[in-house]
Amino acid sequence: MKKKSIWDHFTLIPDPRVERTKKHQLQDILVIAVCAVIGGAEHWTPIETFGKVHEAWFRTFLDLPKGIPSHDTFGRVFAAWDPDAFEAALRAFVAELGGRSQGKHIALDGKTLRQSFDRASAQAAVHRVSAWVHENPVVFGQWAVDAKSHEITAIPELLQLLDLTEATVTIDAIGCQKEIAGQIVDRKGDYVLNLKANPPRL
Repeated sequence: MKKKSIWDHFTLIPDPRVERTKKHQLQDILVIAVCAVIGGAEHWTPIETFGKVHEAWFRTFLDLPKGIPSHDTFGRVFAAWDPDAFEAALRAFVAELGGRSQGKHIALDGKTLRQSFDRASAQAAVHRVSAWVHENPVVFGQWAVDAKSHEITAIPELLQLLDLTEATVTIDAIGCQKEIAGQIVDRKGDYVLNLKANPPRL
């Protein structure tokens, strides 16, 4: 059975625009943006530039009926779309590309995104917990840590997204919680958890 492309997965994302304003296909916009971000683009203008520089390549698999979208178009679409639907589509694509997490080594770890702290608006840095599948090697899922919380609350949410059957989940000391270990066992997985000296009974 032929694997679905990233474009195929993006067709399932609802388009937030009204019909008369659609000069560009939503899937084209999303694919260009994802490729540009992987290539190092961090703002809408570099994403547009990336698209124009690589337009000949994009045309080998995208329709691009009106060429490369402008940076304003990228900004408007991403301001109005459903991020949860995008994340679900991207997770499905990654799973199809990299295979299943069942029976694999899944390493959970939290990282703060570089340059995500915004001093001007007093916005805290973005912190996410990622699930890295060692054998593939690819990140199978991420979960944002709420600014008023910590990784302990994000780890169970991330585990819910993964197939833990016969997998071995490794987490550093912050994940050494009875509830987290129980969740992994309930989902037919095994765990390796780091211990610190502060829980002496363990």
